[in-house]
Amino acid sequence: MKKSALVLLGLASLAVSPLSVADINDDLQNICTIVKNDDKAELRKKVKQVQDDYNLRLGDYYEGISCGGQSLIRYSMENNAAEVGTFMIKKMSKTDLQKVEKDGMALQQWAEANGHIATSIGQELVSRIS
Repeated sequence: MKKSALVLLGLASLAVSPLSVADINDDLQNICTIVKNDDKAELRKKVKQVQDDYNLRLGDYYEGISCGGQSLIRYSMENNAAEVGTFMIKKMSKTDLQKVEKDGMALQQWAEANGHIATSIGQELVSRIS
C-alpha cells in the first residue's frame, strides 16, 4: 500500500512538472510558419492537439506567441493568410479579440491604422466583435 501511494505521488508530480511547459512550447514551435503559409488544416490540427493534450484553448496561449514581433492574427494580416486569420478569429472569444496588445492597440485599431481592416481577416474581425 505504501509503495503504490509513493508511485502515485511520483506520477502526480510528473504531471505538473516543468516538462509540460516545455512540451507545449515544442508543440507550438512551428505555429508562425503555419500561419505564414496560410495552412488552415495544419493550424486546426495544432489547435486541437493543444486543446486535447493541455486543455487549453487558443485564447489561453495566444498572447504568449509572437511571430516577427506581432501577434498571430496581426501576423496573418501582414502575410495575407486569410484562411488561418479568419479561423483564429472564429476560435477566439470577443473579449480576447478586443484586448489591448503590447503596443497599446487592440486588433481592430491596429488593422485600421495599418490598412488591413478592408481585408477578409479585418472584415471577419469587425463582424465578430460587433
